[in-house]
Amino acid sequence: MADRAHERRRAREFKMIQAEVERSLLGGEVKYTAEQVADLTGIPLERAQRLWVAMGFARDDKPDEPMFTDADVDALRAITSLVDGGIIDPALEVSVTRALGQAFSRLAEWQLGLLNSHIADRVRNHESGAEVDPRAVAAAASLVAEQMLPTLEKLQSYAWRRHLASNAARFFDSRGEDTDRRTLVIGFADMVGYTSLTRRLDVNELTTLLEFFESTVTTVISQNRGWVIKNVGDEVLFAAEDPVDAARIALSLQDAAQSTEELPNLRVGLAMGEVLVRFGDVYGSVVNIAARLTSSARPSSVLIDAAMAEALSPVHEFQLRSLRTLRVRGYSRLKAYTLQR
Repeated sequence: MADRAHERRRAREFKMIQAEVERSLLGGEVKYTAEQVADLTGIPLERAQRLWVAMGFARDDKPDEPMFTDADVDALRAITSLVDGGIIDPALEVSVTRALGQAFSRLAEWQLGLLNSHIADRVRNHESGAEVDPRAVAAAASLVAEQMLPTLEKLQSYAWRRHLASNAARFFDSRGEDTDRRTLVIGFADMVGYTSLTRRLDVNELTTLLEFFESTVTTVISQNRGWVIKNVGDEVLFAAEDPVDAARIALSLQDAAQSTEELPNLRVGLAMGEVLVRFGDVYGSVVNIAARLTSSARPSSVLIDAAMAEALSPVHEFQLRSLRTLRVRGYSRLKAYTLQR
């Protein structure tokens, strides 16, 4: 009985902490139901709920319980104004909202770690039996949130504008090429033996490995005028407009991996052609070919497709060697070439 009473008390205390932190992060009082938000914005409830779910939040299963703030009302007005003003096609409203939600969900995940690290010691002390006033923990967490948010918001705005400028420069360099369908070089780089590594490394060692990998590949790709599309565990997906830049990226990645013991060997695959660019990601057969070449490459090697080989053949900086056609998933006769300096 005493244990159950203790657990109930603990649950109440942490619910109080959660409510205090949430109030600080939301920047306002929770006071509106979904229907009230729809009424205030003049938007049909169904549309508002559809956008809320697209943002990545669960549909309200307690419609009569307030869960929205003034900031939610302003955000809904902002999203729908882009459509109503003709800036975004109505058919893309949900897709744009979903893309924003997914991007910021990932961002919030690691940012919350900054807050968690501050209160972790207090929570651990509390769990070990030391008496800690939960109100003090909640107050400390709220203070950190209030101090952290303005700085992070400034950094987010700065990085966003910088990336907008960089992407705009690439767009104008392409002389007005369709932004949805573009001719790019798509590349994958993945770590050899990653699965076996995860069995041997503890969480801290795995964190160090992934941080070193992501830092190294991002530096190499950016310095050679490419850009990272996304990191997926043991591999990175990247793109470049110029095949020479892409080739230099691939070879420099291999140089970086072989020059340090911190990274395992890498496999790299490159393919060139028209891709669909959608909300920062890329789709199409070129992406699939690059992935198949990467999985077929030997450790510490670079494989490229026929289109890349044709583009690089006049460049004396590189050496190409034709391989036998590959039989891979989705492609029974995939022509491949090794790339070296």
